Amino acid sequence: MRVALLIPLLSLFTLASIAQEPVAYRLFDGKGKEVKHKTMMKALGTADVILFGEQHNSAIAHWLQLVVARELAAKGPLTMGAEMIEADDQSTLDRYLRGEIDQAAFDTLAGLWKNHASDYAPLVDLAKEKGLRFIATNVPRRYASMVYKGGFEALDTLPDAEKQWIAPLPFAYDPELPGYKAMLDMGHGHASPTMPMAQALKDATMAHFILANFQQGTAFLHFNGTYHSDNYEGIGWYLKRARPELRVATIATVTQADASKLDAEHIGKADFILVVDEAVPGTY
Repeated sequence: MRVALLIPLLSLFTLASIAQEPVAYRLFDGKGKEVKHKTMMKALGTADVILFGEQHNSAIAHWLQLVVARELAAKGPLTMGAEMIEADDQSTLDRYLRGEIDQAAFDTLAGLWKNHASDYAPLVDLAKEKGLRFIATNVPRRYASMVYKGGFEALDTLPDAEKQWIAPLPFAYDPELPGYKAMLDMGHGHASPTMPMAQALKDATMAHFILANFQQGTAFLHFNGTYHSDNYEGIGWYLKRARPELRVATIATVTQADASKLDAEHIGKADFILVVDEAVPGTY
């Protein structure tokens, strides 16, 4: 009798344990349906450009970026690029990729982010290992600062030699895009209207260097802050304006208290949404 009672009790305990199993991350499609990694990779394999939006301190996002890059590189021609290296450091990056300078020299000569060694060096080193191109796509921060302080007109003062590091002027700007309007709303009425302009300069410049280095038949995998490509705006908006025929796939990264399902606010944010449990420690 005791054995008969024990079996269902053990079964209930097992089910309870499974239900309470912690979930570090999950993948969802844009409609909120959970998807497997291989499903996402199959879709990414048909894209011309992939915008992998990250939260900059997300260890899981950085790990998945490396996994995605390795798998895409194994399947066919691949170029990578990143917001995290500025366009005027391209020659230094190329020297590192060719083995002409070591990591210490690269760190010294290029304006790398503080988390480069832990989060982005593995991606650059993958390109070096596989002989892939890696493109520094972001606008030098000094030019974004100029726009923040003085609007787009400030860029007209740049000598032609320096304009090679930014999107060709003038470039389109739509202040009514929800993402740009939201930046002003975050300031609760105190944000400068030049803030989204500086963001647009980054978006336009990253799109410009993606397109300048895109080769038909070679996938371009780009790493950027998720806000730069969420809701198909930002970089994606500029890509579509210039090359509407390109197949652009997007990945967004979000954090939630419960990673087992996609919160309604994130529905439609990207083709695929990486949901990370907010309790997972960041890289900084």
